[in-house]
Amino acid sequence: MIAQSIYKKVIAAINKKKRGAILFASDFADMGEQKTINKVFERITLSGKIIRIARGIYCKQKVDTEFGLGIVYPSVDDVAQAIAKRDQSRIMPTGDAALNKLGLSTQVPMNAVYFTDGTPRRIKIYNGRGILFKRVVPKKFNFKSELIMLITFALQRLGQGNVSEEQFNRIKQLLSNESHELIADDLKLVPGWIRSIILKAI
Repeated sequence: MIAQSIYKKVIAAINKKKRGAILFASDFADMGEQKTINKVFERITLSGKIIRIARGIYCKQKVDTEFGLGIVYPSVDDVAQAIAKRDQSRIMPTGDAALNKLGLSTQVPMNAVYFTDGTPRRIKIYNGRGILFKRVVPKKFNFKSELIMLITFALQRLGQGNVSEEQFNRIKQLLSNESHELIADDLKLVPGWIRSIILKAI
């Protein structure tokens, strides 16, 4: 039998969170033994107040009432960013995940790959999706502009000569509000063919 006092404490804490908030069972460790906390989360999940995203990761249920789409799950990127914040590590989407985040592709990858300076791991989340945190050397994060870093990883996924006119125009739009000083500092970090695309876009 779950201690009712612990259950009430956890429920009270969840009630203060906004709908759609990502919750980690480990963040409630000060309220009781982790085994008990896990059981509390299982019980609250059965009640429908929260949904399970992955092992030890939950979300306060958010329902779309405007279009009747039902339960709204957090994006894969939201989940990845929440994990990185908890672990105090840096991450950056690469490959198809980077293309999607920049709006260079509408395809949402089933398995999103992120570079990290933290712990490498693979996490299975909802609907068969997954997140892979791939550890890289810290210098991969030496960019001053997060946008230039993201564009670099996205274009590396496309490959030289495979950037469409529509994708180039999107890059041009994204760069229009970026500091030229930051761009100039980062150009030395990118491959020559990507540098040429960025220079043409600005």
